[in-house]
Amino acid sequence: MAHVAPWKYKFVDQLVQLMDKYPVVGIVNINNIPAAQMQKMRRDLKDKAVFIVGKNRLIKLALEKSGKKNIKELANYIEGQTGIIFTDMNAFKLAKLLEKTETKAPAKGGEIAPEDIIVHEGETPFKPGPMISEFQKVGLPAAVQKGKIVIRKDTVLVKKGEVISRDVAQVLTKLEIFPMTVGLDLKAAYEDEMVFSKEVLHVDTTKVYGDIVNAIQYATNLSVNAAYPTKLTMPMIIGKAARDALNLAINGGIVNKFTAEHILRKAYMEMLSLASVLGDGLDDELKNLISNRPSPPPDKEEKEKKKEEEKKEEEEENKEEEAIAGLGALFG
Repeated sequence: MAHVAPWKYKFVDQLVQLMDKYPVVGIVNINNIPAAQMQKMRRDLKDKAVFIVGKNRLIKLALEKSGKKNIKELANYIEGQTGIIFTDMNAFKLAKLLEKTETKAPAKGGEIAPEDIIVHEGETPFKPGPMISEFQKVGLPAAVQKGKIVIRKDTVLVKKGEVISRDVAQVLTKLEIFPMTVGLDLKAAYEDEMVFSKEVLHVDTTKVYGDIVNAIQYATNLSVNAAYPTKLTMPMIIGKAARDALNLAINGGIVNKFTAEHILRKAYMEMLSLASVLGDGLDDELKNLISNRPSPPPDKEEKEKKKEEEKKEEEEENKEEEAIAGLGALFG
C-alpha cells in the first residue's frame, strides 16, 4: 500500500471544514497568472474570502467527502491549475468581485494574442545599441533620432489570434506593453445546493438595471392610462384627469372660474383670425388690432419640437431615480 503524506489528509480535512463553514464555494482557474499578480489578488481578497490553491486530485477528494448536497458537481469544472474559494457573499457578487481582479500582464511567449498588438510610432527610452537590432528582428521599423531609438510608424506586431513568439514577448516587455489579461477565472460556484456555471454567473448589470427601469416605466404608464391608482401613480392620474377636464370644459365652452380666462382668450383669437380673413368692412379699431397682432414665429413647429425634446431630456434625468424609488410603491 502506497504511503500517503500526512499533510495531504490534513489539507483535505481543512477544505471539508471550510466547505461546511461557508455557504458559497467556487472553483477558480489560475492558469498563467504571474506570481506578483497572484500575490496582489490574494491581498485584495483577504477580507472578503478564503482562497486556497491545491492539487486538483485533493480538491476533488474534499468535494467527495463534503456532506453538502450536490457540491461534488464542482469537480466537473476542475482543470488546469485550480484554486478553491470560500465566502459568505452570494455567488453572483463573488463573480463580480473576481472580475475586478483582472489585470494586465506581460506575455512570456507562446500565448495567443487576445487582440491586435500595436506598437505606436514615437520615441523609446533606449539609446542606440543592440536594442535596435532586436526591434528590427521582430519587424519594428526602428531608427535612431537625437540619440534615441524611435519607432518610425505604428506597427501591428501580432494580429489577434496569432501566437506571440518569445522574441516578440521580450520586446513588448521591454517597451512596457502588457498584452495579456490575467485574473481569477471563476469556472463555477456552489450555493443553496445548486452549482452555477461561469456563463450563468456572468450578469450584465447595466443591461439588467436598464431592463428594470424600463419595466417600471411601462408599468407606470399602464397604471396612469388605465387609471389604476397606486401610491406612486395617484398624483399623475389626478394631474392627467385635471388636464383632460380642463381641455374638455374649454373646448365645450363650459364657463367657470378655471375656464373663463382660457375661453375668452380662445374666443378673442378666433375673432381676430376671422376678422383678418374678412378684410373689408372692418372698423378702424378692429383693423388696428389685426395689424398689431403678433405674428407667429416662422419656425413655430420647430420651436415646439425643440421644447418637447428639452422636456423629455429633463424627464429622463429624473426618470431613473423616480422609477427605482417607486418600484416598491407600485408593486408592494
